This record gives sequence, structure tokens and C-alpha cells, in this order.
Amino acid sequence: MAPSSFLGPDLKDSADSLRSASERASLVIAMSFTLYVALGDSMSTDHYPTCDVRELDAPPSRLDPLGAAALLHRNDDDRWPEFRGRDLGRVWPGLEFLNLAEDGAMIDDVATEELARLGRDSEAPDILLTLTAGGNDLLDALAAGRRLESAVILTARRYADLVETVREELPRATLILTTVYDPTDGTGHLPGLEGYGRLPLEYLDRFNQQVRETARASPGVLLADVHRRFLGHGVTASGGARWYWQRNMIEPNARGASEIRRVWWELLEDIAWADTEGAS
Repeated sequence: MAPSSFLGPDLKDSADSLRSASERASLVIAMSFTLYVALGDSMSTDHYPTCDVRELDAPPSRLDPLGAAALLHRNDDDRWPEFRGRDLGRVWPGLEFLNLAEDGAMIDDVATEELARLGRDSEAPDILLTLTAGGNDLLDALAAGRRLESAVILTARRYADLVETVREELPRATLILTTVYDPTDGTGHLPGLEGYGRLPLEYLDRFNQQVRETARASPGVLLADVHRRFLGHGVTASGGARWYWQRNMIEPNARGASEIRRVWWELLEDIAWADTEGAS
């Protein structure tokens, strides 16, 4: 399976031109979800998109629903009018949304605390999950001075174990795995982390390749390649073309959160489109 979302925006234009937004929305109706669960870290949460929009230095106690998971569930039509009617809540009214993702969460946090808060095993096929995890594990290993060769192997193993656990507890659910973006745009240099010199991006690349391989090898698991989508929108970009929060560029800004949502949503559209074509 190779949905056009994985090909990048240029190659995807020809496919998108064949169907209007309303047609794409109708295609998603071919699928059926009653529960959406967001697992993972701040790539999914509202923290830094809220800071970006409100021009704050730190997340407030009350967050606005502007993160990737919140937008996938219910679009902000005033801010992102192109996604009007293109969200889970409008396609499936009554869909339950559990945003269990936490700022700073590492893989073990997802496997223990977040899954415990989900608190259910289910054979139901109408559950959708998104997962953003792994970036904080790699940053933690770098900050702690651990040997990165060993750290990336351990992180990849923990990630694979997490996916296996989710599949065991929710064997018929649809699980979307998300690669970790690179705010350095391949340069290895990031404001705030200058003390580390050029960041060893080969370890991020290895982890993301593990995410891709895990998705390919696991039934009911899809890949959202956010890393590929975000290249060119980090330190090498400026103004509205930059998709990271200006005060800490490991976090998504409001536009970045919308773009993560875009990758998830277009993946679901592409799957529904393929299923519809196959049935015709």
C-alpha cells in the first residue's frame, strides 16, 4: 500500500486535482469510527500551538484546541477554512475523542500511563489511534550523554514493543504511526542546542526508518510520514513557511500542528479512496 500522501506535496497534486474537498470528505464516510484516541507527545498536543497563537512564552493552564489531534477531531474553521467539514467529528457525529498525549512524553510513558488511562481492551474495529513518540527519547539520550548507538536501538525496540502492545489490546483498531520531524531541515543545527554542535541526525533517520518498517510489517497499522512532509519548513524557512514554535523549535507551532493533522487526514482520505476504487 502506497497512499499518495507518502509521495510529498508535488507528486500528490495530480491525485488531489481529481477530487474536490467535498468528494474527499464523502470518501472517508466509507470508513467508520466511533472512538479516536491520540497517544504520544507534544507533536499531538495543544500546548505549543496555543502558545504560538496567544504569543505566550509557556503553556497556560487552559489550552486551546489547536493541536494536531484536536484539529483532526474538530477543525478550527475560522483559522483553517480549507479543512471545513474535513474532520472526524463532522464525518462521524458522536465520535468520542480521548486526547491522552502529554507534553514531554517518552515511549515508556505512552506504554504505561497513557494506555492505562485508556483503560480498555477491545475487539471493535471502529477505533482510530494516532501515535507520535520517540523524539523525546532521542533528545533525552543526547542530553544525558548516553551512547547514541545503543540508545537508538533501545528506543526502536521500545517503540516496536509499544506498537505490539497496542495491537494486542486493540487488535482490530486502525493505528497511525507518525515519523519524527527534523526542525534542522537536515543541517543538524538548531537554536538552543548549539552546545551539542551538529546534531547526529543519522540516529533520527534510523529511528524513523524503524517506524516505517514497523508500519509495513504490522496489520492494521498505517504510516504518516511527517518527517518527509516537514523538510524545508524548519531552520531553513522563514515567516509562515516555518512550522515550528519560534521560542523552542522542537515544538510545532499552530501551522505545524495543522500540517501534522493534514498528513493524518490525507492518509485516511487516500485509504478510503483506494478502498472505494477497489470496490467499484
